[in-house]
Amino acid sequence: MKLAIIGGSLLGQIHDFTIVAEERIKTPFGQPSDTFFSGTIGDAEVIYFNRHGNAHHLAPHQINYRANMFVLKLLEVTDVIAVTAVGGISDKMSPMTWVVPDQIIDYTYGRMQTYNDGNDKEVKHIDFSYPFEEDLREQLQAAVKIQGLECMPRATYGVTQGPRLETIAEIQRMHNDGCDIVGMTAMPEAALARELDMNYATLSLVVNWAAGKGGDGDQKPEIISMDEIKRRIAEGNETSEKLVKNIVSLYG
Repeated sequence: MKLAIIGGSLLGQIHDFTIVAEERIKTPFGQPSDTFFSGTIGDAEVIYFNRHGNAHHLAPHQINYRANMFVLKLLEVTDVIAVTAVGGISDKMSPMTWVVPDQIIDYTYGRMQTYNDGNDKEVKHIDFSYPFEEDLREQLQAAVKIQGLECMPRATYGVTQGPRLETIAEIQRMHNDGCDIVGMTAMPEAALARELDMNYATLSLVVNWAAGKGGDGDQKPEIISMDEIKRRIAEGNETSEKLVKNIVSLYG
């Protein structure tokens, strides 16, 4: 068993992470986002990388998800925890709520979503009924509770193309579809992990109400403030590092 942590806008780095090796690995699927760090948190061996690159220079649609996940497989990772910042759609998904989603609806387009690209002798199908691995999900929920925080144990994560945020009409459609939160990176990460036989789960922090949500009665919802999102991400970063330590302590 070997654990990888994927950071993004949230969890841009891990301060209590003792780095043992830094690797930039080329793949048959192109260049991954950036350096992969091997090291330890406590006594546990962990792989860490940031999907947006260490300088946060890659927009969600520019990320080479296939290369990233393939490198994790080369490094013999068996379990992947992805940390994401999301918007809240349903009523309980207010800002600064921690969420462990259990389902996905994919609204992205044009992304390389599979390793089954026509070069194989036969089409390979994966079962994706439950996109997030249940044991990892339970560990994530336990890690949040150890910190004394409330955790929403189930949610449907709607994945949009980005990098722009969504219109009010788009969010209303997603709400009607059953989405509870909205983000930009869970797909195709989750599907590629499944194709490579790696367990995958996501820990999400709601950093804003999605477009048109969060109004009080007849009051018109405010326009989304990027400054407010950045403030909440900065606040969530410290907590996310504590949660990662909790996750590692529970792992295995």
